[in-house]
Amino acid sequence: MSNAIAIVTGAIQEAREDFSRVLGDRSLSFERESGFAIQQLQKNDYTLGVAMKNKASVINAVTNMAAIGISLNPARKQAYLVPRDGQICLDISYIGLLDLAVASGSILWGQAELVREHDLFKRVGMDKQPVHEFEPFGKNRGLIIGVYVVAKLHNGDFLTTMMDMDEVCSIRDRSEGWKAFCAKKIKSTPWASDEGEMVKKTVIKRAYKLWPKTERLDAAMTHLNTTGEGFAPDRPDNWVDVAPMIAEVLRTTTAADAKAYWQANNSSLAGQPADHKRLKDVMIAHGTKLADLAKRAAEAQTVEMEPVGATMTDDEALAADLARSAQ
Repeated sequence: MSNAIAIVTGAIQEAREDFSRVLGDRSLSFERESGFAIQQLQKNDYTLGVAMKNKASVINAVTNMAAIGISLNPARKQAYLVPRDGQICLDISYIGLLDLAVASGSILWGQAELVREHDLFKRVGMDKQPVHEFEPFGKNRGLIIGVYVVAKLHNGDFLTTMMDMDEVCSIRDRSEGWKAFCAKKIKSTPWASDEGEMVKKTVIKRAYKLWPKTERLDAAMTHLNTTGEGFAPDRPDNWVDVAPMIAEVLRTTTAADAKAYWQANNSSLAGQPADHKRLKDVMIAHGTKLADLAKRAAEAQTVEMEPVGATMTDDEALAADLARSAQ
């Protein structure tokens, strides 16, 4: 066991450089988050075994966590590292999604609640909070019949999104984990062990489409919809996952490398305009940042300041060219 923990710890340490490079929330510390990651992975022999056999998935999960800007701190209950299909995946809770929505500036606050068959629930309007009356400590509220989330926007308006359990179950039934559980190929799934949590997360994922967009929240939703929960959405056979491409752009260390990656790969997203734009925006921002860092490094090594109006450095020129090539 100690040898396994040492191997997994080493894999997590390999993510240190990428963690710092893509970090979406500067309040997160690699030292603390790597400690939380090790705690989660050593909870049981099965999870630890998956991590040992697929160390690359551990590195990717920790890097994704940093890029999204979410914590593995168990006290915050935002995200977890879970084994799925032979790899370690980052799973984001409904609490984590609401925290991201608030922290990224999408909404002022949000609250998700389950509706049970003996509750009194009345919709007042899409821009108002619903009436929901129930005995919070009652033992006989009945089965879950629906769920809703209320979000308060920065202009003071409210947005209420509701789903009945038929809608929720239709989404649950697309989950590869739920299919495997029903077929008795796996012993557990969050849909069985934490149904209420998953129901709340489902309605938040729908409501998010109506909330003001932010990069961090978009990244979290993209992750959940592609690699985070084992869903099998309807997509064409030639569909390309943009998330690994964004990760590769962020791993480049010069503006020239960022431009080269863009030129070699952007055409594969020609049929996915929204993903094409996401990759382009990340590429321009990252390439410009790298050029700026190179410029500062060059200035730090220069004894005499260059006169105003001096020509651009190679990296500055590459950054400008990068933006032009992405138009």
